[in-house]
Amino acid sequence: MLAALLLAAGGLAGCSSSDGSDEGAGPPGQRPRATVPYWVNPDGRAARQAAAYRKDGKQDDARLIHRIAAQPVAEWIGIDDPQGEARGFTEAAAKVNRDALLVLYNIPHRDCGSYSKGGAADGNAYRAWLDGVIKGIGDRSTTVILEPDALPHIEDKCTPEEFHEERYALLTEAVGKLKALPHTKVYLDAGNPHWIKDPGRMVEPLKRAGIERADGFALNISNYQTTAENEKYGRKLSAMVGGKHFVIDTSRNGNGPAPGGDDPENWCNPPGRALGEPPTTKTGDGLVDAYLWIKRPGESDGTCKGGPQAGKWWPSYALALARNSKQ
Repeated sequence: MLAALLLAAGGLAGCSSSDGSDEGAGPPGQRPRATVPYWVNPDGRAARQAAAYRKDGKQDDARLIHRIAAQPVAEWIGIDDPQGEARGFTEAAAKVNRDALLVLYNIPHRDCGSYSKGGAADGNAYRAWLDGVIKGIGDRSTTVILEPDALPHIEDKCTPEEFHEERYALLTEAVGKLKALPHTKVYLDAGNPHWIKDPGRMVEPLKRAGIERADGFALNISNYQTTAENEKYGRKLSAMVGGKHFVIDTSRNGNGPAPGGDDPENWCNPPGRALGEPPTTKTGDGLVDAYLWIKRPGESDGTCKGGPQAGKWWPSYALALARNSKQ
């Protein structure tokens, strides 16, 4: 499949307008590098869904899904072939003069046994997996979002204390190894303003995980909090960790979070949400390096509210996100 991605990246990049204005008429092209340097995957799940809708004559649905397909979204590296996947994505991006955007999500005891549970069997398995990713990235321009939830789940006590030291060690090693690559940026996850409400609580975890060597931290991954709230939170946290920059996941925050009510899982596939600001490095804030689509719009948060397994493509939810978008 990765070989196909490489061919597609070279062969399809010029088939549609660079700003996504073709409204679903064909495969997505690359957005202007000056606006956002990250690679648009011409064979991503949204692109394939849009093509299927076009084939079936569902042009309105195709145009809606194209709003997702036309944007660069993060590629989450899998467990089985980290070197091959990292190489495939970074080579495809480099071929069209774009940067790869990767998420590493394989820390042991991941997600506290919830919908995205799993991760490497132990620290040594994680190190071997990470080494594969690093070999795959090589000298190509890449931005890495490192281990969503890993630090907030330490701070909220979800991850048992017996695993904390190992987790800090693995994250520190990962930051160091990734930053030893010549053209790789690294952002550690720092939650969102409605999860760890006091940014001061994230200072020690970030420091112990190597924020000093990282390029900064990431906020709102796979969540729905507004961009304005994340910026306010991020500026406070930045001042506490040496002025580090940050990025914000805007993939699904166009309508903000779902009303709290009595739902303890109002973060999981909430209805009525919308695509947020398109990915860009032109944020208007010197501390905010980029708005990114880290969570891939249209992929489920988990088996809640009728959704499929976490990470699985859910066409009806993707359509709703695009239909509700004000962008």
